[in-house]
Amino acid sequence: MIRINLLPFRAARKKENIRRQVSVFFLGLIFLFVSMGYFFFALSSTLNGLKARQNELNAELKKYEQVLKTIAELEKKIKEIKAKLAVIRELETNKTGPVRLLDEISKAVPRDKLWLNALKETRGTLELKGTAMDNETVALFMTNLEKSELIQAVELQSTRMRTVPEYKLTVSEFILECKTYAFKEKVETPKPKR
Repeated sequence: MIRINLLPFRAARKKENIRRQVSVFFLGLIFLFVSMGYFFFALSSTLNGLKARQNELNAELKKYEQVLKTIAELEKKIKEIKAKLAVIRELETNKTGPVRLLDEISKAVPRDKLWLNALKETRGTLELKGTAMDNETVALFMTNLEKSELIQAVELQSTRMRTVPEYKLTVSEFILECKTYAFKEKVETPKPKR
């Protein structure tokens, strides 16, 4: 019977298996490092692209911030101009208002029967003091005043008869109070209930 020593064959086979496993291990490591490098470079390029996009967006945002700042300044100037225009309109109204008021009063006075001695206007309240030939003339004057669009709510405060001895006349002295165009009632806004 022939004896064959299989030990060197087994040893060679074992060495071959170990060499194969080591080479598979190193190839796996190389593959792992290569794939890690690939993902690193891919993620790095993606990150660089995102940073570039972020920088672009930040630059665009700064540009829009400047535009928004300019718009805010323009809106502020517009509000100031509107406020100035409102003041100018009010001044123009108030400038011509007293002249028109005096014109309306002069038109309401019955000629040669009524004389105004004093005129005082404060906060939309007009006080007129004067002398008339009689009470009917005062009533006519009050009616004429009420017809005016600049005068509202004419009220007789007092009237008294007085004798003027040098002319041998009895005249009626009166005090009237009226609301004028400058009078504006404050409208109260209701407070919201909680």
